[in-house]
Amino acid sequence: MQKLFSRRDVARLGLGLGAVALMGREAFAQGPAFFRIGTGGTAGTYYPVGGLIANAVSNPPNLIVTAQAANGSVANVNGIASGAIESGFSQADVAYWAYTGTGLFEGKGKVDVLRLIANLYPESIHLVVSKAANIKSVADLKGKRVSLDEPGSGTLVDAKIILGGWGLTEKDVAADYLKPNQAAEKMRDGGMDAFFFVGGYPTSAIAELAATSSAGIDIVPIDGEGAAKIMSEYKFFAADEIPADTYKGVGAVKTLAVGAQWVTSSNVSDDVVYEVVKGLWSDKTRQALDAGHAKGKLIRKETALAGAGIPVHSGAEKFYKEAGLLK
Repeated sequence: MQKLFSRRDVARLGLGLGAVALMGREAFAQGPAFFRIGTGGTAGTYYPVGGLIANAVSNPPNLIVTAQAANGSVANVNGIASGAIESGFSQADVAYWAYTGTGLFEGKGKVDVLRLIANLYPESIHLVVSKAANIKSVADLKGKRVSLDEPGSGTLVDAKIILGGWGLTEKDVAADYLKPNQAAEKMRDGGMDAFFFVGGYPTSAIAELAATSSAGIDIVPIDGEGAAKIMSEYKFFAADEIPADTYKGVGAVKTLAVGAQWVTSSNVSDDVVYEVVKGLWSDKTRQALDAGHAKGKLIRKETALAGAGIPVHSGAEKFYKEAGLLK
């Protein structure tokens, strides 16, 4: 996990929380407002989607939006907390943990300035199992060899929550802590019964396993009473479905998802965030998202507030009320 930026780091970057607040108060009054989006690595999904959004939402000379490569959810939240960036992309669960000082942020203090701009697209929870293990539900994981992902990962915390929805803990399984590609290799060799993965589908590690495993794989549904209990307790989860044939030999599977969210700071002005959100849901941006990236088609105004586990920025709230999405 990325550590929080120090004051020296912030000074070197030349922008602190005071500067962000100043930008908010003087937005549009003395020239353009600059609004940066922290994304992810250049080979991932956050970076190209962020670039599409930035290009479409920018409205020079008043509003200049730029996307920059970053280390993903935790780094972006830390950057917003320190004032090094105005906004960034984050998994909904990471944003929730940061805002509440729980999960990955346990003992590190609350990032209580964190605010939602929009939920973007779902990152689905995959519970991948070997057909040979005869696992049909989360409850069947008891006593099985299960990889929960590596320490410090969002998937590990999510996996523990999923187990808890069915009355299990990591002590009830023979737990391992491997990255998805390592867990898939071990399953292919017969040394793993199940593993968790959180991310957009299809993912290459699971697709390759489905195509090459002699035993075959299934993806276990995460639905019913267990899922309802989890969603009632953790607001960042939303119902989701992995379509049939996303992975070879696997039918449609109901599951849960955490949203990839665009988040910002309460210190950024209402006027700036209002214009950003207005631009996000414009016809121009709609066309760019539909044409520019597979995940872009899933970024819809109707789901902009789905799985929101942190408060909506007041500037965004103004837009959503005008659009009839909030009362």
